[in-house]
Amino acid sequence: MPAEPVETVLFDLDDTLCEYRRSSDDLIDLACEAVGVEPFFGQAEYETRYREFADESESVRDLRERCFAAIAADRGRDPALGRDIARAFAGERDHANVRPLPGAQEAVETLAERHRVGVVTNGAPGMQRQKLAALPFAGAFETVVHAGYDAPAKPAADPFHAALGDLDGHPDRAVHVGNSLSSDVAGAHNAGLRSVWLRQSDGPGDHRPHFTVDGLAELATPPWE
Repeated sequence: MPAEPVETVLFDLDDTLCEYRRSSDDLIDLACEAVGVEPFFGQAEYETRYREFADESESVRDLRERCFAAIAADRGRDPALGRDIARAFAGERDHANVRPLPGAQEAVETLAERHRVGVVTNGAPGMQRQKLAALPFAGAFETVVHAGYDAPAKPAADPFHAALGDLDGHPDRAVHVGNSLSSDVAGAHNAGLRSVWLRQSDGPGDHRPHFTVDGLAELATPPWE
């Protein structure tokens, strides 16, 4: 039986549509310098601890402080030092200082001509709104769901269903585009959507996206058609 035609396209935000102009590694180095220590961890360690504290944290800042404190303790340092580094990191981070990924504007604007389009992003509304406002194609999106705030975080099905509800969409006629196998691809599948993986790493492992692209410009000719 042929697949239903796609009427709705949902996008992830971070590292799918845009990226920070200054990386987390750069900011960690600056934050360590600000508190007078040599850098002793990087973004990879931060991301490893992220999910450990996600559910119990009250905000992104609180989450970052918990992560950095735990990393400091693991390295035999005072957890208070980790919290100081996290606060310095927050002072350096400008959420509006983002740039679109190559092909993002063309892909979104082309798809918006024939589809309803929205964003499903894991992240605090105040932070994610600044990023979106900095993108020249933000006006194309008819809805934005802040997963973890408006609904449970991806890969739960709820934020995808919330976005489809806003757009009068149906999972059988929708796709989700994202770079994360564990959040975007798995979440789309949990919600009954087809997945488009923006490949930024080696093989999909246990996750099997319906479609794979190496750049957003490829979406100008949708792989589901």
